[in-house]
Amino acid sequence: MADKIEDWRPFLERWSQEWADTQESDAPADERDVADEEALRARWLGFPGAPEERIADLEERLGHRLPPSYRTFLAVTDGWRHAGGFVWLLAGTGQVRRHQDEAGLSEYFPFETEDLTPEDELLAGMWDRALQLDVESDMVYVLLDPGDVDDEGEWAVYSYASWRASPPERYPSFRAWMEDMYREFHSLQVDRSRRAGTEFVNATTQALDDSVDAARQHALAGRFEQAATALAEAGSHGRPRAGALRDQIRRLLGETYLVSFQELVTDPRYAAEVVPVLAAENVRMNREDRTLTARLGTLSDAERAAVEEAVRQVWAGTYRYTPEGPFGDAVDQAREQARWGETDAAWRTLRAALPRWQPLGPDHLAPVGLCADHLLGPVITAERGRELLATPRAGHSGDTPAPTPDLDPPGLAWLTEVHPGNLLGSYRFLLVEGVEPADLPGRVGAGESAALEEPAMVWESRMRPRGGQGGAPWADEAIASVGRAGQGWSFALQASPVASFDERWFVSPGVAASRGTRVVTVWSEPFDGQRPGAFHLSVAENGEETYAFTVRRDTTDSRGTVPDALDPHRLFPADEPRDQRLGERRALEALAAEFGVRLPRFALTQGRLHTLRTHSWRRPPGPGEGYVTVSVVGRP
Repeated sequence: MADKIEDWRPFLERWSQEWADTQESDAPADERDVADEEALRARWLGFPGAPEERIADLEERLGHRLPPSYRTFLAVTDGWRHAGGFVWLLAGTGQVRRHQDEAGLSEYFPFETEDLTPEDELLAGMWDRALQLDVESDMVYVLLDPGDVDDEGEWAVYSYASWRASPPERYPSFRAWMEDMYREFHSLQVDRSRRAGTEFVNATTQALDDSVDAARQHALAGRFEQAATALAEAGSHGRPRAGALRDQIRRLLGETYLVSFQELVTDPRYAAEVVPVLAAENVRMNREDRTLTARLGTLSDAERAAVEEAVRQVWAGTYRYTPEGPFGDAVDQAREQARWGETDAAWRTLRAALPRWQPLGPDHLAPVGLCADHLLGPVITAERGRELLATPRAGHSGDTPAPTPDLDPPGLAWLTEVHPGNLLGSYRFLLVEGVEPADLPGRVGAGESAALEEPAMVWESRMRPRGGQGGAPWADEAIASVGRAGQGWSFALQASPVASFDERWFVSPGVAASRGTRVVTVWSEPFDGQRPGAFHLSVAENGEETYAFTVRRDTTDSRGTVPDALDPHRLFPADEPRDQRLGERRALEALAAEFGVRLPRFALTQGRLHTLRTHSWRRPPGPGEGYVTVSVVGRP
């Protein structure tokens, strides 16, 4: 159990009696060896305790005083049978010996590296100085290290088995290792009983199962950390339900490693909720798991077909999470907000509806299916997942957590910031007033059949075919992400355009798109020493450009009457280095203030937005002009 062992006797007696009960019910007498028969008759896996003199003799032989937990253990039992599932006999005072790296394992652990951590250095010397405690085992070493000592005098225990294909596992003390072996005994016995069609039931399992039920109530009331601790303890003993419940908490906290949802995958009440979440993680990791749908054979044909279709949609990037009831209505509303880049609003919609969420059954803790939704999955960050878990739901009461801060900064200046997922320096965008994003294809889309494509991350949109496909070779058609740019404005933005800004050929798609409205065009190309760099801003209204300016490293040109707030000479002082992006930041701040616009950083850097192929940003060659295309063969 979770309590630390202060007195070995009650713990070891409980373990022995539980083991004896399993032998009487599971193992035929003719399959038990003599030692097990003796232990079964005595209902005791240990031996008589070692007297103080024998323990002192061992310490004198080893040249060390033994650590407290192993020393007191030997006084209760001078050795132990069946420590977990793979150590069949544990050393007493007469069998402890120095390991002295007899298998040459120091050659392999720690792995060779130039910078050894303090932990690596401890492990490097452990193999030669450790005491070996395993006497009979399934190729498992149990090593007690006198060189790895804590403030209480406890020595670390290292357990290693080559068949585990992992480095040695460290335990802070012998007591901690024995506690874990007790858990291992429980976990393995649960599996054996399940295969035999029997139940492994005793006072310990009943207490653990009660703790699982209590943990679920804590989780629904928002006390998820308390629930997670109890579920981890029950799960380490192999208790049913504990792992599947804890996996829901872990997934919403962003801890995707080894999340499997266990028995929920094959339960028709939950499969349609959790299997798409597992599929979405496979998509993120770019791995195909054929065993995922193979496990659905326990469902009916209709249930299996529905889940398989959901998995197909996850891979196709079209999956929609569709819970029922009021929370389902909120999910639909939030998805529509996220669809156009309003991810903060989408989260607020979901957050407000969380108390009305209802579970699908007694093993459902939270709307984990949100993580698989193509649009809403990215919105559920680890911080928001924590807030979700801390929010009482399904009719439970509790303290409401403080809201997580919005993720989108106001305005446009964030485009100049260096941060994970930034737009890699260069970008170009159109801001269209009084037009909904869904109507942008008719304004800025290339060709009569222009339409919005399925939402994609910016990096995914970069991989789609670019300009000139099926059109003129000179065309520079952007694959732009579209969404809302504040009250009454829409945007179409392309990150990292391939083409460089060249005012001789440049034509803004915004001019034609401005009929009956206004369109702002911005093209920023960094002053990075490789390209000359430029910052261009222009405004068109009713099909005509009203003003524009272009700033290069050494020149500033303008057309029309530029408002004082956007005066390029003020925003980009001649004596200021252009490669520091200070002027660009001021220009974006002024533009946001002048028109009341913003761009959604989260949706553009971490979320998904519809994309659109725009009109060309390059004009066709005029009379006497030509256009040359260059094809590059080989690696970029």
